[in-house]
Amino acid sequence: MKGYLRITGLHLYVQGLVTDLRVQEIIRYLRRWMKGSHTDFRGNFFRYHLSSLTEEKRRERTQQLAEELALLRIRDATRRDLGDRRPMEGEVAYEKRRIEGEGFKSFGILYNGFGLLRVFSSLISEDERHLTHCHIIFTNQLLGTWDGDDRRYHARVSVYGFPSVISITGVVEAPAKPREFYLKRRLGIPSEVLKDEFRGRFVDHGDPRLTEVLKGYAVQALIFHITGNPFCDDPDCRLYNAHWQEELIRAQLEGGHEFCKNHRRFLNRLGCLQ
Repeated sequence: MKGYLRITGLHLYVQGLVTDLRVQEIIRYLRRWMKGSHTDFRGNFFRYHLSSLTEEKRRERTQQLAEELALLRIRDATRRDLGDRRPMEGEVAYEKRRIEGEGFKSFGILYNGFGLLRVFSSLISEDERHLTHCHIIFTNQLLGTWDGDDRRYHARVSVYGFPSVISITGVVEAPAKPREFYLKRRLGIPSEVLKDEFRGRFVDHGDPRLTEVLKGYAVQALIFHITGNPFCDDPDCRLYNAHWQEELIRAQLEGGHEFCKNHRRFLNRLGCLQ
């Protein structure tokens, strides 16, 4: 463990309507590995980091953030450049409401994930903008990153950086469902009928398993913060980078050993050193 970063503060947030998430359960899980670190839940990310500003400064900053977020919307998944444009008034008004409140659902809008990280990072105070502090945000926004192989944006469960962002909507929408699901949908069978037929083979909105799944992604964010590599090649390890729903379920819910031998040893040693 010599040379690895020591985290003194682990901070969790939510952004948007995340009713399917039991945050305190995730915090208790993370504390197993971060026994000597201060771990806290700070609620709404924007509200927490804007609360220290005066009312006037908060209004100005909210307007600026809303414009920046509106420009991160991906309108055409096949264009890497989001375009040189001004956001529409309705887009900015929507983002302002999201910043100022917690009750907004996701409407399928895909955002540039690394752009969101830059916006979130700009709000973190100087004294916590340091690698000894790990910030993790759970959001209902849908995150996308550019894939150079097929030259298009793809939805992702998570984007790791400073801070790391994990999308609850992404858990449902990003990993592909079983191939047979799409084949039958192409035949005209309604999605709701197929959801009943394939129940249990993918995670859906309102699924009671969501919190358990998100524990694994929170550990991925933590491992990325410490080592720069959040993933594992073992399909039974919670650090496996799942691209299919059935891979996600295997890694996060059905893996026989939770973590592979190497990562369990790493986490155990990490807990002793914190």
